[in-house]
Amino acid sequence: MGRRFNIKNFKDVFLYLIIGGVATIAEWIIFYLINGVCSWHYIYATVIAYIFSTFVNWLSGRLILFKESKKSIAFELISIYAASVIGLLLNMVIMWMAVEICHLQEMLSKIIATGLVFVWNYLIRKMFIYKE
Repeated sequence: MGRRFNIKNFKDVFLYLIIGGVATIAEWIIFYLINGVCSWHYIYATVIAYIFSTFVNWLSGRLILFKESKKSIAFELISIYAASVIGLLLNMVIMWMAVEICHLQEMLSKIIATGLVFVWNYLIRKMFIYKE
C-alpha cells in the first residue's frame, strides 16, 4: 500500500467516525428539541445544534483521536470554530435547499446536511488544525 493509505489512516478515520457519531447524535437531539419540541425555526435550531455539536466533536476528538496534539486548547478551539463557520454555512445552505426547494421534512434535511458536512469537518481537522 502506498504512503497515502495505511492502517493508522484507517484507524483515524474509524475513530473519527465514532467521534463524529457522538457529535451527530448530540446535534440531532439538540436540533429535534429546539425545532421539533420548542417549534423554533429550523435555521435557528441548526445554528444552535451545530455550535453545541462542534464543541462535543472537539472535546471527543481531543480526548480520543488528537490527544497527542501539542497545540494549545485555545488555539484548537479558535481553529475548530473558525473552520466550523464554513461547515455551519454549508449546513445552513443544505438545510435551506432541502427544506425550501426540495420540500423535505426538516429532520430528514438535518440528517442529509450532517452527512455532507461530515467530510469537510474531518478533512479540515486532519489537514490543517492537527497537522504536525
